[in-house]
Amino acid sequence: MEKNYKLSVPNIKEKQRLDKYITQFVENATRTKVQKSINMGNVLVNGNFVKSNYILKPYDEIEIELPVPDKQDILPENIPLDIVFEDDYLLIVNKPAGMVTHPAYKNYSGTLVNAVMYYAKSKNDSLSSLNGFERAGIVHRLDKDTSGLLVIAKDEVTHSKLSDLFMRHTIDREYQAIIWGHLKQKSGVIESRLARDKRDRKKVAVLRDDEEGGKNAITIYNVIEEYGFLSLVRLNLKTGRTHQIRVHLSSKGHPVFGDETYGGCVPHSVSLTNNIKAQIKNLLELMPRQALHAKILGFVHPITKEKLFFESELPQDMKNVLAVLKQNAS
Repeated sequence: MEKNYKLSVPNIKEKQRLDKYITQFVENATRTKVQKSINMGNVLVNGNFVKSNYILKPYDEIEIELPVPDKQDILPENIPLDIVFEDDYLLIVNKPAGMVTHPAYKNYSGTLVNAVMYYAKSKNDSLSSLNGFERAGIVHRLDKDTSGLLVIAKDEVTHSKLSDLFMRHTIDREYQAIIWGHLKQKSGVIESRLARDKRDRKKVAVLRDDEEGGKNAITIYNVIEEYGFLSLVRLNLKTGRTHQIRVHLSSKGHPVFGDETYGGCVPHSVSLTNNIKAQIKNLLELMPRQALHAKILGFVHPITKEKLFFESELPQDMKNVLAVLKQNAS
């Protein structure tokens, strides 16, 4: 089965290749699949055939035809949703840790998309299909083991306008994380270029100055509170790269606590006495995932122009860890 997509390029300033741009906004599309479609003439820019390395210009109109998974593989499922806000155009949900945002290979059940599809069907409501039915209005994503706020579009116009807000970085996003150790500077900016790790394609790595490629990533941090060997920090994104916060903090030697992928399950910046080892074991049992939560989401409503602001409480597992840390400090 094939799906048609249309993308309108905003007034971008940085150079972006056509194939890379498409993979950003059509999330089920791999770079290989996109390049193959371009070579087959299934991608047009302003009605013309172009090459994969075509550099996009402001206001280019892209038409895409890509293969997508069989619709029968993705079914509505009666999974409870924590809905923070809803109107005729969008939904704001508070995603729990452990839930995958959208279906992927060998993982077509139990996702946020399955839950949203069921919810919309029960209300006889619609969801945007801009990125394909398998995305069911999902505008952005959170990692499986990251909890917090997500926006979902009900129609293609709202979806497109929200995607533009994300691309122009005009959406306020604040995360809170429990990290290993104490940062030398209590506030600052982490900036680097990120790319897929050459040794493990499931991971993201910080590129060295002498390495080419990657995408620029900017994370602003502020320390909220410090404990014996952990800290609670506030993080604001100026870009939205895959695993950005987790990679940035790990690169500075302060990985997110409980983050198995980026070193957060082994001690950092701590002298390992028997007492400390016992504390760490206890805390990791309380926090069997990365201690990262998307706490704040704010933006101007793309249709009503109302300024929206949402804040969610830290999930119970993070609260439990903080409670133990405070108790140990007293």
